Amino acid sequence: MERLQFVDACQEAHFEAMSLIHALGWRTTYTEALPAAYLQQEVTDERWVPYFREDHRTGRCHGLLLYRGETPVCCATYAPARVGPSPQESSLVSFDSTGYEGWGEIVSFYTHPDEKGKGYGSLLMGEVLRRMKGVYPSCFVFVLRENEGARRFYARHGFAWDGTHVDIPFPPDTVCVDLRYVRTL
Repeated sequence: MERLQFVDACQEAHFEAMSLIHALGWRTTYTEALPAAYLQQEVTDERWVPYFREDHRTGRCHGLLLYRGETPVCCATYAPARVGPSPQESSLVSFDSTGYEGWGEIVSFYTHPDEKGKGYGSLLMGEVLRRMKGVYPSCFVFVLRENEGARRFYARHGFAWDGTHVDIPFPPDTVCVDLRYVRTL
């Protein structure tokens, strides 16, 4: 059996692996929710590399991967709760975390589609929560309302929808609803 290890994203190869896992996750999970043209034009394998690179440079957001041997199987980013426009999207996307000051946020969490159902996501979630504990009293993650599988996954890990949401516009005329799932640490 190949060795599993957590790796802090700090090198170009890590940022590339995370971006690829994100892109594959978007393309396989959000096909019914997002406009096809948006997915085709915007969700490239390299889309998130500059953002992960900048997150590492500034320390604004921490990236973490789980490797099986030499293969990255899942990744997450976590940070203090975001407030205001997202640097990764546009001024159209903002996260009002009023009332969640001092909380942690799991900004992204994706498993490579070929690696789902093997327990890797649960291992990574456990490590992310362990790292956030003691830094934040509680944390949250946004999950697309229609993403039932992710909602079940977060519920299994102690998260519950707190009744709040953020509307995310996607050109030309789609609005997705992200539900805020919360838990104490």
